[in-house]
Amino acid sequence: MNKTVNINLAGIFFHIDEDAYLKLQRYLEAIKRSFTDSQGRSEIIADIEARIAELFSERVQNHKEVIRIKEVDEVIAIMGQPEDYLVDDEIFEDEPQASYQRRTNAPSKKLFRDTDNSYVGGVSSGLGHYFGIDAIWVRLAWIILFTAAGTGILLYILLWILVPEAKTTAEKIMMTGEPVNISNIEKKIKDGLDSVSETVTDVAKNVSDTVSGAAKSASNAAKNVDFKKQTNKVKSSSSAFFETIGEVFMFFFKIFAKLIGILLIFIGAVTIISLIISLLSVGVIDIIHVPWMENAEIFSASDSPLWLVSLFTLFAVGIPFFFLFYLGIKILINNSKSIGNIAKFTLLGVWLISVIGLVVIGVREASEHAYDESFTEKYELNITANDTLKVKMLTNDVMDSYRRRHNSFKVANNEKGEKTIYNSDILVVVRSTTDSLASIHIRKSADGRTYDKAIERAKNINYNYSFDNNTLMLDSFLTTAVENKSSDQEVVVVLYLPEGSIVHFNNNTKSFLNYYKNRNNIVSSKQTNLLLQVIEDNTECLDCPEEKTFEVDVDIHNETSGLKINKEGLEVKGENVNVKVDGIGLKAESEAVKYKIDSDGVEFKSKDD
Repeated sequence: MNKTVNINLAGIFFHIDEDAYLKLQRYLEAIKRSFTDSQGRSEIIADIEARIAELFSERVQNHKEVIRIKEVDEVIAIMGQPEDYLVDDEIFEDEPQASYQRRTNAPSKKLFRDTDNSYVGGVSSGLGHYFGIDAIWVRLAWIILFTAAGTGILLYILLWILVPEAKTTAEKIMMTGEPVNISNIEKKIKDGLDSVSETVTDVAKNVSDTVSGAAKSASNAAKNVDFKKQTNKVKSSSSAFFETIGEVFMFFFKIFAKLIGILLIFIGAVTIISLIISLLSVGVIDIIHVPWMENAEIFSASDSPLWLVSLFTLFAVGIPFFFLFYLGIKILINNSKSIGNIAKFTLLGVWLISVIGLVVIGVREASEHAYDESFTEKYELNITANDTLKVKMLTNDVMDSYRRRHNSFKVANNEKGEKTIYNSDILVVVRSTTDSLASIHIRKSADGRTYDKAIERAKNINYNYSFDNNTLMLDSFLTTAVENKSSDQEVVVVLYLPEGSIVHFNNNTKSFLNYYKNRNNIVSSKQTNLLLQVIEDNTECLDCPEEKTFEVDVDIHNETSGLKINKEGLEVKGENVNVKVDGIGLKAESEAVKYKIDSDGVEFKSKDD
């Protein structure tokens, strides 16, 4: 059993094994001794500790994991031993020393903004370091993009926002692609100190003629001042102006980003909560009673479990909104912890399974409507050519509406207490016949996965009518057992009436009749509450108000003909031509040809046929 120690390294807490702690402590003490007389010693040590803390963080999966000697050895191998480097000015000569041997692997560059050499945001300098070119060429490229396409401005702003600034010495070293170790940290800091010293010396020389003593004071003070602040002070006025503009823009952009984050959190949270409530109330546990939900399985012809569909829907829709919620948190809270790759890939797998499951269920549901088959029942009515037939629609306590499509679907108990589907999808069609007696054909249709299943569901449709004293009473609804599901059940009532018979449709049949007449339907919904006599492929109104008829003589190919216009249509008659246009279609006859257009199509005959 080993003892552990809690340490604070560069502001980050770690749990470290006692033996590993002692080795790390000796290592840091040796580094401090190496830089005893070095300029900028405190900054060098701080950057080294920050780099070590960063390397430890990369090797620790969670904050409770203990750092062992193995991790300390790996970090020392990367940073290097103090005795492996010369700590005087020789390490900064152009030619490397023969005794100097790199222990680390080939470094890889990281993209940062170089604000030390910036005019606006340091994007161009950072890109120059990353691609190994002079920053002037990157700036020329930006100028071309700004002038040639406005998108260049947006791209620059995005890079300014997304690319971090190289603040620490370690980040500035990584920006150039050099290994972050003791030697390079010392070299970078010492180069910066020399640069600042040179700047201060140049300023001192410029004013030496008037203030000779100021140069000496500035040189002595340069060793103790904050050189980073002094570097910022000697920047050009143009650079300071652009930095101020950038800071103002970044301030407002951060506010906008926070608002976006709050909006994403709100949308994600509301959606996830709604899905969970729906799942608990509808799919799995009936906590909240929702009307119609007890009959939801009736609409699933494929018999897919409702709880399974609900779970798939929860994950397929909820997981993307969870990541939207997570994105909002990351935008709103910069240092929020990650949920980890294991959780991310697990959620991705669950989402893919749910989507595939919904697709399979959808395909099964669609296949239940692959076949649309019908079954017809035929009955005779004691109506002859000289009789009058009255037609009415009937309702009951469940389907109390005389309007088709209105309240057209219900699930209720019938007279025997059995749960039944009620549907008002009923259509009444009237046709003429040369038979002596009228007849009624009841065509029932339904969908199914196979032909046999569709026919079975059609036969299981219950539809009733009654005929008494020349009055036909039609049900305004059909019924079927809930086991047959909702499979687009429909009933078409076809009345075949003898030519010469009279029919009267009650006003309550209006919504069950077709709006237009054609060859296959000779009564429209506009002809209710009228006495209609059946003629060949048409009806004639017996109690309609007198029609206004206009008859004129017209000259067609030097032939005098009659033109008749009324509400039934238009008719032109002549010696060699006859043209008629009505609700059924168009007919045109002459000695040479015969032309007809109706619901059956187009018919053309010539004299030679």
